[in-house]
Amino acid sequence: MIDSTHTQINKSTAQQGEILVKVERVSKKFCKDLKRSLWYGIRDIASDLFGLKKNQELRKDEFWAVDDVSFELRRGECLGLIGHNGAGKSTLLKMLNGLINPDKGKITMKGRIGALIELGAGFNPILTGRENVFNNGAVLGFTQKEIAAKYKAIVEFAELEEFMDTPVQNYSSGMKVRLGFAVAAQMEPDVLIIDEVLAVGDVGFKTKCFNTIVKMIEKTSIIFVSHSMPQISRICERLVFLKNGVVFFQGSDLVKGINLYFDSNLSQKPRLEKVETGISMNEINGCSLENFISKDISIHSEGDINIQMALSLKEPISFLKVGLIIGDQDLKQLIAVRSDKVFIESMNDFNIDLKIPNIPLSIGTYYMSVSFHEVIQNKEHNLYRIIANYKNAITLKVVGNSESSYVPMLWSASVNLTK
Repeated sequence: MIDSTHTQINKSTAQQGEILVKVERVSKKFCKDLKRSLWYGIRDIASDLFGLKKNQELRKDEFWAVDDVSFELRRGECLGLIGHNGAGKSTLLKMLNGLINPDKGKITMKGRIGALIELGAGFNPILTGRENVFNNGAVLGFTQKEIAAKYKAIVEFAELEEFMDTPVQNYSSGMKVRLGFAVAAQMEPDVLIIDEVLAVGDVGFKTKCFNTIVKMIEKTSIIFVSHSMPQISRICERLVFLKNGVVFFQGSDLVKGINLYFDSNLSQKPRLEKVETGISMNEINGCSLENFISKDISIHSEGDINIQMALSLKEPISFLKVGLIIGDQDLKQLIAVRSDKVFIESMNDFNIDLKIPNIPLSIGTYYMSVSFHEVIQNKEHNLYRIIANYKNAITLKVVGNSESSYVPMLWSASVNLTK
């Protein structure tokens, strides 16, 4: 049986590609009942004191939060750790950071360990930002002189010059992230653990953080946890997908791992919201209106989107304009597509072919909303009246090139009508 230990090896002359993180069949169990959990804890402490063998099997109300997880991480690699809430990611990270010990298995970490596991973690709220910088540097093994030499760079990176003598308890969540990441980046740890903290903060600082991560990867091993698949695909080389505490996927095929992640959450697909005033959409890509919410469209990154729709107008109009909104898993609008106005000669029944070229999306799953507008022309300007709006109507799966990234923008589309 493997010993339940967490070993940290002192920093030595490091070579590119050396193994800095080694996780061997690690498991961690918790108890759902508080009173029973305290009783089990007392029994386990007694077993340690008297050198008795611990019971490794599950007892009443216990469950495996992490179950038999193994992987290695070398210097110069970035590992993406993904999974839905409750999958065991935070538990695994706490074991990697030495906050808790595994019940089974062994974790070996080499060099200085930096961790951004949660907002404010490692900060003393009653101390100032300046004092916390020196405390965190000391924890990483730096001397006061070494920290002082890096202090100016840390403050400049965090952009908190005016607040370094303010207690951290008065910082906003974004300010805590700024300071925490600045310390981790400038102290250059051998292993850096980042857990979702970059979800907080402004776009400019996020961009700075990602650029810094890319530079750090050359000398560091990074474990990056995020629910944002575009972020994962942007900087990670390998994935570990946890599901119910077990490794569901592990490997360098990011497309496969991310698709498995999305497919495991299909039950939470956004509901189709239909707003209709003067039009009926009979089909999308050959699927009837009642069924097309389950219709998926797959394209390659930076590929073309082609959508065919059968429409029936309830009242004649002269000019039609089609709009398309593409949103991510969080339903954030990424790309807005607007066609030119099309003269439809008052046709009541016709088909629409909508083509959007070269959409710059990362691999992952997106949702598209379709809207139709009547264009009313007058001497001064055009007026637009919405006649139908189908929210989250189409599921778009992007596969292929993992290096592309979306940019919110207005995109052009071509529309062809056939009787």
